Amino acid sequence: MFYELRVYRVMPGRMPDVLDRFEKVVFPQWEKYGIRAAGFWTTVIGDCHRDLHQLLVWESLAEREKKFTAFSTDPEFREQMAETEKNGVLVESVSNSILAPTRFSAMN
Repeated sequence: MFYELRVYRVMPGRMPDVLDRFEKVVFPQWEKYGIRAAGFWTTVIGDCHRDLHQLLVWESLAEREKKFTAFSTDPEFREQMAETEKNGVLVESVSNSILAPTRFSAMN
């Protein structure tokens, strides 16, 4: 089991738009491709209040490669994403890390 931590640095004032995009555009596509999220968090106290943290769950790196590639290159998804940015870019940057739980992790 692997976890992917993705941190989105959202453009100032655009967090509501990013959250709407996940609910209305991204989640239906993830369901289509069988992508599972463990959770999402906004930053209340920390380095930047514009950060959105996302944790995805993968059975293997091969599963991630197959599903995430199919999802991210889906023409319908790409069209929907472009539509969400008709009033400007929503995300300044995205960082991601692939994490493996330790033997004593509660998420193992």
